[in-house]
Amino acid sequence: MFDTISEKYDLLNNIITFRMDKSWRRKVLKIVSECHPRHILDVATGTGDMAILLGKTQAENIIGVDISKGMLKIANEKISANKLDGRIHTEVQHAESLSFADCSFDIVNISYGVRNFENLEKGLGEMYRVMQSDGTIVILETSVPSNKLIKFGYLLYTEHLMPRIARIFSKDKNAYAYLSKSAINFPSGDKFLSILEESGFVKVKAYPQLFGAATIYVGKKQ
Repeated sequence: MFDTISEKYDLLNNIITFRMDKSWRRKVLKIVSECHPRHILDVATGTGDMAILLGKTQAENIIGVDISKGMLKIANEKISANKLDGRIHTEVQHAESLSFADCSFDIVNISYGVRNFENLEKGLGEMYRVMQSDGTIVILETSVPSNKLIKFGYLLYTEHLMPRIARIFSKDKNAYAYLSKSAINFPSGDKFLSILEESGFVKVKAYPQLFGAATIYVGKKQ
């Protein structure tokens, strides 16, 4: 599915989030930078925007993984254009069966990816496994606002307007209909914090963005 929307993904992401996505990603960068990482894994790296932004840290190496070859093709072009080939490389991998050894990374990041896991607990378990002790997981994901009035507007936009906007730019109508539904159905806020704790993460925190339309989750591995 993601191969079919890879060429328009960045444009649509900017339009659909009213360019707020860039601000949210910068906040992720700030959180990661404060951890002084050496080895970063960017899961569901997509077209590479977050991995490239994480290149602003002092990390020695950054690995971006994704199941979509189409997305990674664009990511690799961007990485080369930014002259980051020596520090960032990508691999085709499934988030729920990562090939890396235990305790390989001190930071694991994923942006807009966990809601697409076939098995959420398995995917979180894999990310936990490849994290070093005292490592940090940072997750940027869409969420449903808790305020009733804001929630009404969010659902109206996400269920009805967002798919229509996407159809103007994308040939794959089903892809963005799916993404819309997954954004609404994903367990967000306190529910997702509980899932993180059940997966072994500690000191979990949630930082809502834009009245809760997106949330940055942070957790640690003991």
